[in-house]
Amino acid sequence: MQPIMLNARAANLLSTCSDDANSLQIQAHTRTAGGTTFDFGVQCTGNLEAGRLLARICMADMGQVHISPARDTVCTESDVCVSSAHPIAACMASQYAGWQISCGDYFGMGSGPMRAAYGNEEIFNDIGFKENPDCVVGVIESSALPDAETIQMLGEKCQIDAASLLLAVAPTASIAGTVQVVARSLETALHKMHEVGCDLVHVIEGSGIAPLAPVAADDLKGIGLTNDAVLYGGDVTIRLRLSDEQINELGPKIPSAASADFGRPFLETFKSYEYDFYKIDPLLFSPAKITLISDDSGNAFTFGEIRNDILQESFSSNGT
Repeated sequence: MQPIMLNARAANLLSTCSDDANSLQIQAHTRTAGGTTFDFGVQCTGNLEAGRLLARICMADMGQVHISPARDTVCTESDVCVSSAHPIAACMASQYAGWQISCGDYFGMGSGPMRAAYGNEEIFNDIGFKENPDCVVGVIESSALPDAETIQMLGEKCQIDAASLLLAVAPTASIAGTVQVVARSLETALHKMHEVGCDLVHVIEGSGIAPLAPVAADDLKGIGLTNDAVLYGGDVTIRLRLSDEQINELGPKIPSAASADFGRPFLETFKSYEYDFYKIDPLLFSPAKITLISDDSGNAFTFGEIRNDILQESFSSNGT
């Protein structure tokens, strides 16, 4: 069996985006420091399709992402739907924003398959998927394009010449940035499962859906809106190799309602902790509702529920 080449898959998709840059309203910049940055919403406008493709790049093109009419249970016009037959590779080895990029005055949240090239996060000791690619692709959630110092640092961390570094960048307060964050419903469920002690080797496949949040006026408000989309509107289904008894023990721990910080718009919680993510209960970050299907029995068990009341409060205020 051939190994999954996460960075190569993402590079192929990013090349397609570059060829279609005008219609996606994005722009590629070849940097004197080496590498290429792709502006998905910093200075460019971007659009829904750009966001959909950015989310797929984030998943190393190991999953599908679609925009669909919203469910009756949520207060928006559209939902972001994701699915993957290789969810650990797509979500945990690539999509999870596990790399805080800080270099001089530059800061961003790093995701995409460059994480597998760096491989420095503890989670890679559990899931594998580290790789030494010829070309590295990263996605950065930031309001600015990376400077020369940051590009050089990322190249060194990924053990690659900066000329072979491809970085797609979008702020949270942009249409593409909003889509790619809301597309993390499945990823947050898997990360929560890992955090509560479930061995992800049992996971077979998964899908998720979350309401497309309004594009916020600034990144701070965007963090609130996009988190609320998943915490209170996310609905995930995962098939695993576990018994009914094991699922009933695991299931109640997964939804966001299992956290003591559940129950109010995320921005309120964030403010109450003086905007320090590390003070927030980490078990909050998961979808509102999850269905776990036992591959052993074929039975499905659902935990948690959609909270449209909190979504309405959040979305109608646009994060204020």
